[in-house]
Amino acid sequence: MGIVPDLTGRVALVTGGSRGIGRGIALALAEAGAAVAVNYRAEAAQADAVVAAIRATGRNAVAVGADVSSADAVRRMIDTVGAALGPVDLLVNNAGIAVTRGLDDLTEAEFDRTIAVNLKSVFLCIQAVLGHMRAQRWGRIVNISSGAARGTGVIGIHYNASKAGMEGMTRGYAARLVREGITVNAVAPSLIGTDMVAARAAELAAKVPLGRLGTAAEVAQAVLMVVGNDYMTGQTIQVNGGMHFI
Repeated sequence: MGIVPDLTGRVALVTGGSRGIGRGIALALAEAGAAVAVNYRAEAAQADAVVAAIRATGRNAVAVGADVSSADAVRRMIDTVGAALGPVDLLVNNAGIAVTRGLDDLTEAEFDRTIAVNLKSVFLCIQAVLGHMRAQRWGRIVNISSGAARGTGVIGIHYNASKAGMEGMTRGYAARLVREGITVNAVAPSLIGTDMVAARAAELAAKVPLGRLGTAAEVAQAVLMVVGNDYMTGQTIQVNGGMHFI
């Protein structure tokens, strides 16, 4: 495979794929040839629009509603994808929440929910697709982290913890699966121009040395790069306009 891989015949699942970064990744994977399952929790119309855009290119796609922090929901999602497209060869764990809270405002319920959606879901989704990947001795798993995993971030300590845990899990799975033909990497965007930062776009863009926010397409480009590299595993690729170098 090359930097832009040929994913013809592969089935990809993008969690949180109905908008923002997830939408950009889903479209890029389809352009590379994959059939794409677009997971969403509540935004059915937006997920359907992504599916329609993919089908317009001649690729197959399906929208699948599921709360990926629930084991039962994840199992049903994987069964639905399998029936519609086939077993998942390529998993992008993108689903996440980012509730901005200060140290004195964060509640236990908000902390627990953030860890469940941003971190526990990664475990649940990976475990659900591993059987097929192991059987065919090929698989690609990409976890969408954040600069907050290693820096201060702008959301809160709950978000920092969830993304740092994701990167630790990335390395743990990578070390254990590399001999089975499965690579596991993370892509860590910072300050991407999505609705998550829309209200503060100008303020946040001023913090980026490049002078602007990143785009979902630029994050998707990094995802394609790690998917197309057979020798890269356990790595975190920063996409941050020069904000930090770690």
